[in-house]
Amino acid sequence: MDIVGDTKFVELPGTRTHELPPLLVRGAPHLKRLDKVMDMAAGIVESEDMIPLPPVEDPNLGLELERRRMDLAIGLVNQYLAFIDHWQWGDAVLEWIRQCEMTFEMRAELRSLLRADVWPHAGRVSFVKLLHDKSVSTGSVVLDKAVGMRLTFREPPPIRCFSNQFLFYLSDSVANRAFEHWSSMSPDPVSALPPERFRFDVLNTSLQ
Repeated sequence: MDIVGDTKFVELPGTRTHELPPLLVRGAPHLKRLDKVMDMAAGIVESEDMIPLPPVEDPNLGLELERRRMDLAIGLVNQYLAFIDHWQWGDAVLEWIRQCEMTFEMRAELRSLLRADVWPHAGRVSFVKLLHDKSVSTGSVVLDKAVGMRLTFREPPPIRCFSNQFLFYLSDSVANRAFEHWSSMSPDPVSALPPERFRFDVLNTSLQ
């Protein structure tokens, strides 16, 4: 086992560079009806009384309140799109890990590196570390948060299922905590995969 700083890398026999399955990701959040999402967001603003009614009727104030409601609804939609973007990345990463598991199982020199636990065992965090070490470009997506989001939600719920507090304030902490707990369940030592010994492509399926 090689140790670089605080990271422990597994030792692989030989000098061969191993080809892993491609990581297939969507380049943008996939929503069929953005107008319906906007309507749902407006409903959240109304139902949760995010803007209190004025004490007296004032046409000018009414227009200002309507503008603020629209701004809040747009803000909720933007937060939801960021949620979908992270979930899609997390879904792609977990599917990639599944494909990598099958690749490892078919190769004698790699088979012993994985524990025979039921997937997705937390030891598979080594594959997430590999993505970090390979400096995979994710745009505005935070990789650990993306995986945590997918671990939390099997399917992305519609925006009406979320409170405004979740979308504005809680989604980061929920996803990060899920990833941290998943990672911490892996027995020590968690050994990283040496990035120079593995190769894979990252493909944007939205361009296919």
